[in-house]
Amino acid sequence: MPPGRYLFVSDLHLDGSAPRAIDAFVAFLEGEARRSAGLFILGDLFEAWIGDDDDDPARARVCDALKALTAAGIPCRVQHGNRDFLLGAGFAARTGCTLLPDPFHCTLGGRQVVLSHGDLLCTRDLAYQRFRRIVGRRGIQRAWLALPLAARRRLASGLRRQSRAHTRRMAADIMDVTPDAVAGLLRERDADVLVHGHTHRPGVHALQVDGRARQRIVLGDWYDQGSVLVLDADAAPDLRVLSIA
Repeated sequence: MPPGRYLFVSDLHLDGSAPRAIDAFVAFLEGEARRSAGLFILGDLFEAWIGDDDDDPARARVCDALKALTAAGIPCRVQHGNRDFLLGAGFAARTGCTLLPDPFHCTLGGRQVVLSHGDLLCTRDLAYQRFRRIVGRRGIQRAWLALPLAARRRLASGLRRQSRAHTRRMAADIMDVTPDAVAGLLRERDADVLVHGHTHRPGVHALQVDGRARQRIVLGDWYDQGSVLVLDADAAPDLRVLSIA
């Protein structure tokens, strides 16, 4: 990536039921994001994305704000999360965003950085990993997208309820990333820094992998307050909290 100041967010879970979070994100796109070299969204931009034909007004507002950002010349790159894994070419065309694979490796500010939503690192949650493999199959996704929009909305609501129930049942350590998975990804990508979301446990963690100092930076969610990481070649990583008024 070209030199500059890059911003990272994840787990916004934007939805019409939480208008203040949408207001805060739109203000962020119109303000701080315009002064950056680029924005990375590491999954779960939306509480749910049921297909690129989704005409929900709240999600349309977010897409319009992203389009305004990219039209102003600020690149925005987006990874899939576990709530919006159906983001596709239609979303990219609608917003001007670029969809990234997970994981994604890049050089930023002289650092070798690997980006991930983070769910693939939660290897102790076996039930979720099985679900992730199933919904990642193209045949399953094609069958889902062939359903009427109203049917997809009803089914998505039921899946969200099941997901919340699963989260409540599971022990906290099972829902977190596993050290071996983190070390393996950093080793595989020869990276200095791993940035991810998904766990909603923001923090900057110093690691030693194969005798080399590395970092794991975890982005927070946008339920009660925003979470933004600033990476700049001239400064240490800055994980910030934003107010959601």
